[in-house]
Amino acid sequence: MAVLEAQAQDKAKCAAGLKAAVAILEKWGATGEQTTAILRVSRSTYARAKRRDPEWRVSLDEDQLTRISLILNIHAALRVIFDNPENIYGFMAMANHNAYFNGRSPLSIIANGGILELYEVFQRIDSLRGAQW
Repeated sequence: MAVLEAQAQDKAKCAAGLKAAVAILEKWGATGEQTTAILRVSRSTYARAKRRDPEWRVSLDEDQLTRISLILNIHAALRVIFDNPENIYGFMAMANHNAYFNGRSPLSIIANGGILELYEVFQRIDSLRGAQW
């Protein structure tokens, strides 16, 4: 019985993380197609997460959990760097002319790339906060 309870808790935690990541991506201006690509989830899983049903549970693999973690950590870094909502939520959609971005927005890079691009964008944004943790 304890194993079943632990599995149910894990599925609930996965659902909570996915719902949070979907909400953040929406605030960044990501489309449904971009969100499913970034998080590597199906359209039906995305739609369920978007509904924010408190009873919904989902199993996610390690790659999907890593992607969710990176989105949450990018958001946390942006909240440290900026104190106004326009930048916290708008930065990811803004063209960035630094060397790695070359005029592309961070959102377009993570939507069109794989987990390595997602991690690289996280690293670059996280480095902007300096020693502010």
